Amino acid sequence: MADSVPAHLPKWLADLDRLIAIRSHFVLSGNIRDSFLIDLGAAPTLAPMMRALWLRLKQRGFAFFAVWDRVDGISVYPKEAAAQREASSLLGLKLKEDGTMAASLDALYEIMKRAAGLKEARAAVVVDFASRISTNAQQPHNDEHRFFVGCEKLSLNAAPVIPRPAAATPATPSSTQQPLFNPVIWLVNREQDLPSWFLLDSERVSTHVIPRPDYQTRLAAAELLAPLMVGHDAADSGARAEFTRTFADNTDGMTLASMGDVVQLAGQGGIGIADVDDAIRCYKVGALDNPWKKDYLKARICGAMAEIEERVKGQTQAATKTVDILMRSVTGLTGAQARSGSGRPRGILFFAGPTGVGKTELAKTLTKIIFGDERAYIRFDMSEFAEEHNSARLLGAPPGYVGYDAGGELTNAMREKPFSVVLFDEIEKAHPRLLDKFIQILEDGRLTDGRGDTVYFSEAIIIFTSNLGIYVEGPDGRRVQNVRPGDSYETVERNVRGAISNHFRYTLARPEILNRIGENIVVFNFIVPEIGVKILDGMVRNIARRVEEEHGMKLVLSDLARAKLADGCLADLSLGGRGIGNQLEMMLINPLARALFTSDTAGRDTLTVADISERDKVYSVTLG
Repeated sequence: MADSVPAHLPKWLADLDRLIAIRSHFVLSGNIRDSFLIDLGAAPTLAPMMRALWLRLKQRGFAFFAVWDRVDGISVYPKEAAAQREASSLLGLKLKEDGTMAASLDALYEIMKRAAGLKEARAAVVVDFASRISTNAQQPHNDEHRFFVGCEKLSLNAAPVIPRPAAATPATPSSTQQPLFNPVIWLVNREQDLPSWFLLDSERVSTHVIPRPDYQTRLAAAELLAPLMVGHDAADSGARAEFTRTFADNTDGMTLASMGDVVQLAGQGGIGIADVDDAIRCYKVGALDNPWKKDYLKARICGAMAEIEERVKGQTQAATKTVDILMRSVTGLTGAQARSGSGRPRGILFFAGPTGVGKTELAKTLTKIIFGDERAYIRFDMSEFAEEHNSARLLGAPPGYVGYDAGGELTNAMREKPFSVVLFDEIEKAHPRLLDKFIQILEDGRLTDGRGDTVYFSEAIIIFTSNLGIYVEGPDGRRVQNVRPGDSYETVERNVRGAISNHFRYTLARPEILNRIGENIVVFNFIVPEIGVKILDGMVRNIARRVEEEHGMKLVLSDLARAKLADGCLADLSLGGRGIGNQLEMMLINPLARALFTSDTAGRDTLTVADISERDKVYSVTLG
């Protein structure tokens, strides 16, 4: 009669336990370096792979494992004197004082053969780090090829055995013993690390991919780890239940071993049971200091509107919505409507509107408000990623391609600066396939690069800028203007948001990206004439400051010169502040620089521009 399977075993271990009567080789791949939650009738425990295997197979009557890897050769598990003596006697091992024995592939094969036919005791051979046996598993060297062929032959020829009565134990009396294989257990990173023909051509080889733990497993592990958290004993049942739920929710995609590391970090940092999300953040981004919880940040944000309006003129509606989203980010309420939202970025902003109206300037201003330096943001010009193959620059080349081990520009930058504002400029110019990567960033707050390293965006603010919706495709296929200067803000916002929705839904056929951006679309208005005057005045002040810094003279413009600048620079506001700046450069900066070269300004403390004139589209200034 078969032993019953315990109520709580990882699926891969339950499958191995069930199939060991009919399969001689087991290939375990995937999440093999994790800890595993097992319950063998006593208290549940977290155990690494080797111990998890041993605890269950010991119940099935196994006496020891012979473990081989490329570095240490053969050793015996468990590392107990009795097990080592029995393994040495039955398998002919000659272990050194440290419990290991050098063994080539040929020697390993001989040990496998002895173990497979062993009747004095149940035993297994575990081939650890099997991914490192061959540098090219699909084209192995001669000795490696001979070894795998031998293993294939052994898998087919091995037979299940019943240990002799002398080997029976109280836990597994001989009268109830089943015929079981003495199996070979291969631990590999990926199935492809072994020859494909070895896995496919023998029906006695059983393959199992071990996944990351699911929510229920993480919940059970959280309950097991809870007593190790600071403040657990003093917490009431409600606080403990909230801890386990939060811990399980916020560790999606992480291993149980990582959860144990989080608890260890929490202990080192004195982080209590109520702040487990801080410990998880610390583990993910590798930083104990959290700028989002600094007291000074709230004070800065309270004064954010004044600073924004000083630098970004005439965008009150956009600034107000942006500050609201920023407040939500700082208070940790981003995604609060979802059961689990802490893995998402701190904030998501989609700045849309005409060119030159302050979208990038607002991103810089936010960076300065949060981090004290507007240059602290990470910017990517998405027009550089219009071709699909350029995505390798951003995220890293896939494994096997040249440069895959270098990582990507985005993932490397986020690893260095997890607390940051990340600006994706002109997102509509990126290749549509690249946009798919943003689904994972916006939903889960993480991304895995070509090296297999995961970076987290949970402490970043993601900003997209776009000119979508200003022009749309007309019935005849030509681009037509969708909104115009002079339209009310309500009209601009409605038309731009509608065009953005159509672009993601119908042009790109990716409504899921739009769904994750949600209501975080911030529409900027055109520059109106009265705001244009303010922008022009600010730019003229910047020029005057530069002249004083470089030449030690105060720049003064006559009323006539100012009037001509206003007429020329504000005639067409469709290009926004950038268009005003371009016109100002042509009408004032260039002729002023020419005048400084050709005029004698020695001894002057004031430089007066009395007039601005134009001839053959070349502007000149008259100095007073």
